Amino acid sequence: MESNNALQCLTALAHEHRLALFRLLVQAGGEGMAVGELAGATGLAGATLNHHLNQLRQAELVADERRGRVIQCRADYARMNGLLDFLTDNCCAGSADAVCAPRGTESCKETSR
Repeated sequence: MESNNALQCLTALAHEHRLALFRLLVQAGGEGMAVGELAGATGLAGATLNHHLNQLRQAELVADERRGRVIQCRADYARMNGLLDFLTDNCCAGSADAVCAPRGTESCKETSR
């Protein structure tokens, strides 16, 4: 991922409603959630919800599919993983002996030899 793409993603996620929407979609898995379900889960009005989903779509973090009268939204995991790769590309100053640790632990830790 290039810097300008990462900035586009980070800008889209730098709002509490968009971040909450994206997290809901990530948790929902590959099936995603219908727009109506997202509205119910967040309490956002239709126009507000649509505005925030459009921002996430423009950043290519969310894709959707029309199923009859329902619009099903899902997180784009490849794009999310690309952003994570970009952010951790130089983890621990690129040390070959260090790895980024999972959530809840130190951000970087040395591997044992």
